[in-house]
Amino acid sequence: QVQLVESGGGLVQAGGSLRLFCAASGRTFSTNAMGWFRQAPGKEREFVAAISGRGGRTYYGDSVKGRFTISRDNAKNTVYLQMNSLKPEDTAVYYCAADAEIWTIGTTEGDYEYWGQGTQVTVSS
Repeated sequence: QVQLVESGGGLVQAGGSLRLFCAASGRTFSTNAMGWFRQAPGKEREFVAAISGRGGRTYYGDSVKGRFTISRDNAKNTVYLQMNSLKPEDTAVYYCAADAEIWTIGTTEGDYEYWGQGTQVTVSS
């Protein structure tokens, strides 16, 4: 059974940093894209970042470009999201996602079949 478990969320002041972790189990995702999405209260889920299976390609949502960095360690079956210069508008539940299809990478929810339960990130002003 595939599981994605996020961790690393918490409360941080504006301008601070957090690093999110997504540990996958049940299968290896070394040839599959993985991504991060977020959902703030009352808003739709938003694309944050995605990384290809080997890590050679990355994509970011416009609101996080230059501040967030996605990376992965396939030996650990783990994906990371380094978030710097955090703003109150980054407050949301952050979800990790994995694509069941190999050698593709997408930026929409429909591109991903596996999802974690989410981790809360709160940025205070």
